Order: sequence, then structure tokens, then C-alpha cells
Amino acid sequence: MSVFGSILSKIFGHGTAGAAPSGTAPVSDDTPKPTAADAQPGAATPPVPGTAPAASGAAAATPVPTQQVDVAAVLSDMASKNPQQLNWKQSIVDLMKLLGLDSSLDNRKALAKELGYSGDMNDSASMNIWLHKQVMNKLAENGGNVPAELKD
Repeated sequence: MSVFGSILSKIFGHGTAGAAPSGTAPVSDDTPKPTAADAQPGAATPPVPGTAPAASGAAAATPVPTQQVDVAAVLSDMASKNPQQLNWKQSIVDLMKLLGLDSSLDNRKALAKELGYSGDMNDSASMNIWLHKQVMNKLAENGGNVPAELKD
């Protein structure tokens, strides 16, 4: 699994089994699901809402969330249960530690490559700042409810 896929899995898979985060309404999909009778001979089967099309490579390894997740609430909850004081709102290293992921420079460089970082990877401070913002933006793109101050 990709490094970002691991981040996504840890956040979207944390305490969300069938329940929306507190303060939000559950997501409902009342769209009728296609059946075999709906398909026409020779036509492609339409995608089922709430599922992802088949893909290959790293994209296939990234889980697709089925509901919106309050990222800040999930991470705050995890931080409240962690004995370390981790500054996950500003530090990619602390965010990765909170999620139980390898926060080594090599792993952060791998994440930077995965997310398309074009700066100097030897300037770890600049890369780390970029990584944190990019991870928050990508979480939002993948269905996460991320406060604006964490994305900018």
C-alpha cells in the first residue's frame, strides 16, 4: 500500500464502521442500484454508486471512503488517547506518529514522491510543511471533512 493510502486507511477506517462522526447525519444513498436486467447486450455495465471503478497500480491500493469523515475529529480523538503530546495539526512527523506510521525521513521522502513534490528533498523543513498541507488537501479530495486552516 502507498504511504498516502496508509494514512487514508488509518483515518477513514478509524471508528467509522457504519456510523457517521458525532454531529453529522449519516450519508444515505437512495439511488437505485443497477441490476443485470438493466444492462443491454454489448453495453458496459454502469458503475454502482458508492463503489470505485477498477484501477491498477497505486491508485488501486488507495481505499475509497464510502462516507465523509470528520478528519479533525478523528485525529483529535486519537490524540486524546495518545500518551505523547503530538502536534498533528502542523507537523507531518507528528501526524504520522499519531497514525502509527513510520515517520522517518526516508518514508516522508517516499510520500513526497508519491504526492508529486518537486522541491529539494534535502530541505526537510520545507518538504515537511508542503507534505502536511498536501496530505490535508488530499484527505479532503478523498471525502474527508478537513478544516480550511489545515488545508491552506
